[in-house]
Amino acid sequence: MRADITSLFGLNIYTETGTYVGKVADLVLDVDERKVRGIAVSDINRDIFDVTSRGVIIPYRWVITAGDIVLVRNVVNKFRKANKVVEED
Repeated sequence: MRADITSLFGLNIYTETGTYVGKVADLVLDVDERKVRGIAVSDINRDIFDVTSRGVIIPYRWVITAGDIVLVRNVVNKFRKANKVVEED
């Protein structure tokens, strides 16, 4: 896939099943090999990522396609927080 790198900034990122992941904040580049290595994600979905930082970096190999949105593999769901069951009286 060839595209202007700046066209990715600010795009929403979703898994292939429609779960919101976050927004593209920046890209991690390997200048020597002229490849994108990762996507810096801001505005992250806290239901998926249990981190205290403002963002995460996901490997670019997880990206399926990019256009109006960035679509990534469901592998990010492996990082989903354990769902807590709230009991009501």
